[in-house]
Amino acid sequence: MKTILITGGAGFIGSHVVRLFVNKYPDYHIVNLDKLTYAGNLANLKDVEGKPNYEFVKFDIVDAAAIQKLFLEKQFDGVIHLAAESHVDRSISNPSEFVFTNVIGTVNLLNATRTQWKDQTDNKLFYHISTDEVYGSLSNEGMFTEDTAYDPHSPYSASKASSDHFVRAYHDTFGLPTLVSNCSNNYGSFQFPEKLIPLFINNIRNKRPLPVYGKGENIRDWLWVEDHARAIDVIFHQGKPGETYNIGGHNEWKNIDLIRLMCEIMDRKLGHSSGTSAQLITYVKDRAGHDLRYAIDSTKLQKDLGWIPSLQFEEGLEKTIDWYLHNEEWMNNVTSGDYQKYYEKQYQKR
Repeated sequence: MKTILITGGAGFIGSHVVRLFVNKYPDYHIVNLDKLTYAGNLANLKDVEGKPNYEFVKFDIVDAAAIQKLFLEKQFDGVIHLAAESHVDRSISNPSEFVFTNVIGTVNLLNATRTQWKDQTDNKLFYHISTDEVYGSLSNEGMFTEDTAYDPHSPYSASKASSDHFVRAYHDTFGLPTLVSNCSNNYGSFQFPEKLIPLFINNIRNKRPLPVYGKGENIRDWLWVEDHARAIDVIFHQGKPGETYNIGGHNEWKNIDLIRLMCEIMDRKLGHSSGTSAQLITYVKDRAGHDLRYAIDSTKLQKDLGWIPSLQFEEGLEKTIDWYLHNEEWMNNVTSGDYQKYYEKQYQKR
């Protein structure tokens, strides 16, 4: 039985990866490590928490000694590293927190992995999940490839770029079997509602303003989170150490066009007159260092490993909106902060 560590497994993307691995690989022992900060929600994993091949541990990856002890105890065969501070606005308010978690935390994991595996690295892998934001901003032409030079513009993307470099350096310097993937914007169920899509769904539901940065002309490539989880599965099992793989949804949308589409869908599903939700759109001062356009070229992943996205954006957005509208209790618990009591209720008594 392989023992696989998934960091940040109570978060948005991480919970989908944990669920996929626990259900698809009953012979793997999946250890979900999460600090349970504001975006870590164990209620995301209610459906797998009783499975015999699943275990949750509450750790902060910034605590090097605790991480070394955990690795010694569990003897991991693989690491899928998703734990990160990821919200750009928060990184502008508090850059240091992003340095500690995203850079120091990643180095702590690399050190613990290197200590445990030593020279026994056959069939082992440290897989680091990163973002397309490390590449900077595109004009109206071109796409990010695995060879695009790094040009981060926010404290968040700078911290992720640094962690990417450390992961590659440990491969080149110490022979540690590592690889990196860089993904475009994710959307789907269980996303913390400070991100655009769940935030706007919730605001429309509660008739609150829809704050749009600048003129809403920034362009993003949207990737359905379950397609991302499938890509992580493929890369973890078939990817080549030392390589980088870009994961994109081939769904470029200007922010204002996406928001107007969401308004139309929400009006239809809530029984509102056409144009009702669009009246909530409110233009606000643009974000500092706001990148104009991201677009991922995932040709390498498709050609080398056979992965392709399964959904077009309109279908995925419908599914996503339906999920949030049918899971109001989850949304209410998250927005009220009640979800943070789940760990104490479920785990402290064990």
